Amino acid sequence: MDTLWQYQFRIILLGDSTVGKSSLLKRFTDGVYSDVADPTVGVDFYARSLDIEPGVKIKLQLWDTAGQERFRSITTSYYRNSVGGLLVFDLTNRKTFDHVREWHREVREHILPHHMVYILIGHKSDLSRDRKVTRDEAEQLAAELGIRYVETSAKCNSNVERAFELLTRDIYELMKMGEISTRDGWDGVKSGLTAKVLYPAEEEADREKSCNC
Repeated sequence: MDTLWQYQFRIILLGDSTVGKSSLLKRFTDGVYSDVADPTVGVDFYARSLDIEPGVKIKLQLWDTAGQERFRSITTSYYRNSVGGLLVFDLTNRKTFDHVREWHREVREHILPHHMVYILIGHKSDLSRDRKVTRDEAEQLAAELGIRYVETSAKCNSNVERAFELLTRDIYELMKMGEISTRDGWDGVKSGLTAKVLYPAEEEADREKSCNC
């Protein structure tokens, strides 16, 4: 039986083939890493829950998309029903970094008039000697896109948990601000049986003060 959750977020991983999207997901959901990984065909599905704050459990539906062009017609159908996206590139492969803008633009075009919450991921940070993209360059791109930037390594289990948690918290905070909400016919965010009434951070603090006897 599935553990009770307050909200479910559907999150999609985007980026070229071989950047390590599947490795990130397997490390995050199963705690394992393998040097040998079969290419994703179409879309693969993973799931895990995070406790964002006391009494709030978020179930993450994680969709691993194929980076190859021939699967693009399949993967684009998943964009519209996702609330969050990890834009992943390989720190040792310059072309995958150069393609990030294309991935971002493609998703935006498919989900208009709605928007998605993103985080930029520079993967394979353990291969520092083979690095082709500097941190400054990646942070500049993230700033231009208006999103966070995190460097990760599935092999060393570096910042993997942090990346998914940051994205989940950003989505949750936007829900509290009323900028993201559940919608009929949209699977990006779903409420569980025990969904919590959300308030902006300031209002939440005032409510807690008023409850003290």
